[in-house]
Parts: sequence; structure tokens; C-alpha cells
Amino acid sequence: MCEQCHALVHSEELERLAAEAKALEARGELQPAREKWLTGLDLLPPESKQADWIRQHVQELSAADGDPARWSGPRSQAAAQMGPVTVLEAKSEAPRAARVNLLSLLSFIAFIAIYGAASGMKFGIGFAVLILIHEMGHFVDIKRRGLPADMPVFLPGLGAYVRWQALGVSIETRAAVSLAGPLAGLLASVACAALWWQTGNPFWASLARVGAILNLLNLIPVWVLDGGQAALALSKAERVVLGVGAVALGLVLGQRMFFLVALGFGYQAFFAGHVPVRPSRVTTIYFAAVLAALGVMIWLMPGRGLGME
Repeated sequence: MCEQCHALVHSEELERLAAEAKALEARGELQPAREKWLTGLDLLPPESKQADWIRQHVQELSAADGDPARWSGPRSQAAAQMGPVTVLEAKSEAPRAARVNLLSLLSFIAFIAIYGAASGMKFGIGFAVLILIHEMGHFVDIKRRGLPADMPVFLPGLGAYVRWQALGVSIETRAAVSLAGPLAGLLASVACAALWWQTGNPFWASLARVGAILNLLNLIPVWVLDGGQAALALSKAERVVLGVGAVALGLVLGQRMFFLVALGFGYQAFFAGHVPVRPSRVTTIYFAAVLAALGVMIWLMPGRGLGME
């Protein structure tokens, strides 16, 4: 790890090893896959989260293979201490998945109850479903790439999150996963808008507007939001371009929220330390398209702020 910027100096080699290991897993060659993952331990700080993830994943592969004693190669000793607990962890994996799914369901019900009490049950359910669709955008995009992920967990008053493992995943892929949530949220808002146009019921217009606003705010490029994760794949010049674009959208569409997005990009361009070696132009186009589409959706819906006229 670089002592100054704390970046992994072998990130490209780790990504290659991870891709090869995943290919071996897909073919059912679990022992060679374990050896490939263990090779990555030599390139990681022992105390890093990535190293911990590799050790845990090797345990899971060993349990799936059914015979930890079959490990071979010069790195077998480095993982031999895991052998006694692999079977226990394999037995606990199914209960853990059940616990996570139960937590997801209960937190979703609590989310509906709290927002239903505050804004009416009908709106509470609709609002919760919009958040669910946003999070499922992340979940589906992660799963289709063959990566592990848990079902969304909801935090009333704060939002929701999807827990997943990003070891060996390129920065462009991480950006795409981050933007998949706002994209799904945009599609949900479009569906609500279509129902409004068909029925004339202002309830659907309200949901469409609220959903678009929340997903737009989530694209502000600060660390904890999806926009902050996606911005990590952009060069300084691309961040400046998107910031200028956000200002233009704010002026044209009359939406001041875009100025918050622009401020975030200003910070990312001139004050944030991390800039990728190979920026992603695809991420720039993806980000700009979702940002502009959300702005148009807000502009088309009646009302101001989060309310209706």
C-alpha cells in the first residue's frame, strides 16, 4: 500500500488474479481457484480488508469443496489455520442468509410504518417501494456481474443500503454499480409519471417528483452518496465538465438542486486527492445521462420542492 495516498499499488495485478479466480470458480475448479485467491495475499497488507475478504472467501471455497485437507502449494500453510472452522462456517451460511433476508423484510416494514405514520400509509408504501427499487438497481447490477451481495437493509430516516464485496472489481465497475441505483430510481419515476398521465391522479405525479428528487440528491458527488462513489472513476477534467453541466441544467430547468451537484464536482475536481490512472469516459456519459434525465423528470412534474401545487 502506498504510504502517501494509501492506494493498493498492485491493484491491476489483483484485478487480474480475481478475474482468473472467478473464472475457475465458474468452471467448478475450486482448488485452483483457492490457490489463485491466496496468491493475492502476497500483494496485500495483511491487516487490510481485502486480505480479510480473501481469507474468508478461501474458507467458503474450502467448505464448498468439502475437503480442506486437499489444499496444496506453497501458500497452503498460510491458510491452514482456517481448516478447523470452515465446516462450521459452511453450516452457518444458510442461517446467515436467512437472518439477512429477515432483517431486510423487517426493516422494510418498519420503513413503511414510519413514513406511513408521517405522510399517510398510501404515500408511505409508495415512497418505500421507490427506495426499494433504487436499492434493487444496485443489487441486480451486482448479481448480474456474479458478485456476492445481500438484500437491501432499510434505515428509517436515513435511507437504505446493499452490502456487497468489491474486492478485485475495477473502479469503472464500482462506478457502474453506484449509478445503477439512480438509474433504477429514474425508471421508477418514469413509471409513476406514466400512471399520472394515464389516470390524472396527482398521487402518482407526487411519487414521480419525490423519487426523481431523491435520486438526483443521491448523485451529489460526496463520499457517502452514489455520486461520490461514481466520481472516483473520473478524471479532474471530467469532474469539471460534469460540474459545468450541472450548473447549466440548474439554470435551464430552474432547479437549484443542481447547484449542489456542481459544488460537489468542484470539490472532487480541486480538493479531492484520489484521481484514477485510467479515467472512465463511459462513467462520465452514464453519469451525465442519468443526471439530465432526472432533471427533466423533475421539471415535467407539477409542484415545487417535495410537495404538489
